Amino acid sequence: MTTRPTTEPAIRVRGLKKSYKALEVLRGVDFDVARGSILALLGSNGAGKTTAVKILSTLLKADAGTVGVNGFDVATQAAEVRESISLTGQFAAVDEILSGRENLVLVARLRHLENPGRIADDLLDRFSLTDAGARKVSTYSGGMRRRLDIAMSLVGNPPIIFLDEPTTGLDPQGRIEVWRAVKELADQGTTVLLTTQYLDEAEQLADRIAILHEGRIIVDGTLAELKRLLPPAEVEYVEKQPTLEDVFLALVGADSTQATAAKPARTSEDSR
Repeated sequence: MTTRPTTEPAIRVRGLKKSYKALEVLRGVDFDVARGSILALLGSNGAGKTTAVKILSTLLKADAGTVGVNGFDVATQAAEVRESISLTGQFAAVDEILSGRENLVLVARLRHLENPGRIADDLLDRFSLTDAGARKVSTYSGGMRRRLDIAMSLVGNPPIIFLDEPTTGLDPQGRIEVWRAVKELADQGTTVLLTTQYLDEAEQLADRIAILHEGRIIVDGTLAELKRLLPPAEVEYVEKQPTLEDVFLALVGADSTQATAAKPARTSEDSR
């Protein structure tokens, strides 16, 4: 796999715009993702998160702006970008008839990799699925399926992975399982761009958080930096630090974020 110098960000986005007729979805988006880090792109339904991911992964053309992924230009070097990335969508793309191991072996063979069995076994071990590797995926829990889906996306060791709302529809235990897997990815050097509308998910996983609202990034920083945007509140002489939810609602407004409450809700893909 071709790689570029590691001094530049794994992902660099400048002035990204995308419209669907009169609907402006992205109106000049800018952000960077450092290599080996996790950036959470946070926003309400329809904020444009999935549209941005589709452009970054070469599935959609931008109207304007520049996007660099692993040092390659998305518009002019799409093949090199696709070799550098993997994309996991909102719903697990696994074959339920096959076992977990068979799913991984199939992907490795489709990518013409050597020793597909060893690759499958290594990934099963990495994602704590060895004991379930011989079972049909139809018997897996939601969290296990998502972990297998992420494992499948790592066949071939792509340096960058896009996770588009990976815990959609999962129960709390399943979400925790996926969180653990995502943290391990970054610990091992994989760059992760995570889109989510779950505020606690961004708090748990992200090195940096960018909030996408009405087609623009309105804030981008670490959790500590975002919390400093709001003053601590004093309640009966006890200092209360603002949460990420406080910051998010203060920036984008409560009326437009009812779907992004503290309680996780079943989500759907962004409007385009």
